[in-house]
Amino acid sequence: MQVTFLGTGTSGGIPVLTCGCEICNSLDYRDKRLRVSVWIEVDNMSFVIDTGPDFRQQALRERIPRIDGVLYTHEHKDHTAGLDDIRPYNYLHGIQHLDLYAHPRVLSQLKREFAYAFEEQKYPGVPLLNLHKIDNQAFNIENVLFTPIEVLHHQLPVFGFRIKDFTYITDVNFIAESELEKVYGTKILVLGALQRNKHISHFTLDEAIEVAQKVNAEMTYLTHISHKMGLHSDVEKELPPNIRLAYDGLKIKL
Repeated sequence: MQVTFLGTGTSGGIPVLTCGCEICNSLDYRDKRLRVSVWIEVDNMSFVIDTGPDFRQQALRERIPRIDGVLYTHEHKDHTAGLDDIRPYNYLHGIQHLDLYAHPRVLSQLKREFAYAFEEQKYPGVPLLNLHKIDNQAFNIENVLFTPIEVLHHQLPVFGFRIKDFTYITDVNFIAESELEKVYGTKILVLGALQRNKHISHFTLDEAIEVAQKVNAEMTYLTHISHKMGLHSDVEKELPPNIRLAYDGLKIKL
């Protein structure tokens, strides 16, 4: 199993030429963060979690050859806006629909925002999609088991996912103990940590570290990082040995 971080940033964390902050001016490639997403290769299958606005750039950078399914954590645009760019995967291996997996609320939002893809009389070349409703119950895709982890993003329920010994949770500011029990025993934990200061809908750096130490995975990688977190090289010096900042293009083998 291999996991590739397509993006580790936020909508507020895109380099802006006129910003002038230390992150935008940094020459460290680890400080250049696109919107958050991961690519998972497991059991000869290829999955993407979330297709943000930068998905096309990310797919080209990593040369993703095919996608067997897309899973969505929630409906916010920084996680869904790149859905239209899955179209090439409909045609790479002959015309075929791409399977999307999400909570019914999220699927309804996608049908509104990308209505042209769901018209009865489709315009040639629109995305071809099969929608699959998921809830807070484990499900299989071609014998690959996915276990949703329901967390809160302020008051919005959001899904993280566990696949074998890998757990991925991004936009989060609260995890119930009953859901955290699904995470225990994972070897690699990915957890959202937006910034240092308190935030209404995201873990701070200290809050994410506290949860990571409770789970005590072999390694935890922090993601969904904003400019306010600071330079990658500076933050890394403050972290415990088994907690690191993720960065775009990082690959992990399990």
